[in-house]
Amino acid sequence: MEIYETEEEQVAALKDWWKANGSSVISGVIAAVVIVGGWNFWQNYQKDKMLQASTVYEQLLKANVEKTTDSVDKIAEKLVSTYGSTAYGAYALLFQAKAKVDANDLAAAQSLLQQAIDTSSDDEVKHVARARLVRVLMAKAEYEQGLQVIANVDQAKLGGFEGIYDELKGDLYVAMSRIGEARTAYQSALKSGKSSPLLQFKLDDLTAADSSKG
Repeated sequence: MEIYETEEEQVAALKDWWKANGSSVISGVIAAVVIVGGWNFWQNYQKDKMLQASTVYEQLLKANVEKTTDSVDKIAEKLVSTYGSTAYGAYALLFQAKAKVDANDLAAAQSLLQQAIDTSSDDEVKHVARARLVRVLMAKAEYEQGLQVIANVDQAKLGGFEGIYDELKGDLYVAMSRIGEARTAYQSALKSGKSSPLLQFKLDDLTAADSSKG
């Protein structure tokens, strides 16, 4: 670092530095203002977008309570197409899938649930969609595909869904008459502490079936 002996030398050095760097400093300040302004604009835009999506989502909830299937489908489609990048887009896909199941259109429900899994950035939403997808596949008697869906789950991101997946595996194994594997899956689900209220009954049924054979 240079040491200037006089005030005049310091002033002269400052002038020389400004001549060499002044334009870049001004550009940097302008860029900073643009970046900060752009960021604030983006933040406000995102807030407005989420507020609009929330309003449409409330309409979806109301339509669902009133059991107006056509309205649920239309509102959900609007959420997905207009606000698909928000969490509400993924929720809308779940609602659409449920409406399709209620209408016995399992193929459409399967497609919508897969879309929710592929597009959502929320791990919990992905798990919910995946669990519902397995149930749809079970209803379609596509048991091996259901097991594969569960096998593809990232074990590091189970987030409390381990027991739910184990119970679903048990259900799939029962449907495939693979009783020993079903029992193991149900027992694993019980140990996790995260399962449905019916799980113990399912396990008891397997035990009773074994006893009757004996």
